[in-house]
Amino acid sequence: MTKEIENLKNENSKYINVIDSLQSKNSFYENEIEILNVSSKLSIDSLEENEKLKIEIDALKKTFSKFSNSSDNLDNLLGLQRCVFDKAGLGYEEMKNVKHFKNFFVKKKEPQIVCNYCGRLGHTSTSCFFRNNPYFGKTRKIWVPKGTFVTNLKRPKFKWVPKA
Repeated sequence: MTKEIENLKNENSKYINVIDSLQSKNSFYENEIEILNVSSKLSIDSLEENEKLKIEIDALKKTFSKFSNSSDNLDNLLGLQRCVFDKAGLGYEEMKNVKHFKNFFVKKKEPQIVCNYCGRLGHTSTSCFFRNNPYFGKTRKIWVPKGTFVTNLKRPKFKWVPKA
């Protein structure tokens, strides 16, 4: 009977060792399961983010293609515009011998008023200071060819100068 008890004790200790080893394996596998769950959650999150980014990329590609298509369409429209002088369809012949002016609007040049008495710019002979002022007296003037007397070179070829 003691042998049987010894045998049973040995068997019991064996089973206790097996149970301990199985418990340690069980805890190890539970830790592995937790690690795998966390990694799977991370991979699922990254997959969801990847899908969102793919959708955003597709939307951006659409808007970019619309923009590039609209810029091409604008270039087409600008290329198809008719010139101001093209009056085809209004009873005129198509663009033949059209003058393309450099400047559509030419500035108007104001005439410069010149005095016929003293030859200066800005007033007429009726309002001339030298003619109407009694201190300057009347002088007689004649035409002199340009170059014999130094005068304003931008004026006409003859200039009124006092007679010598």
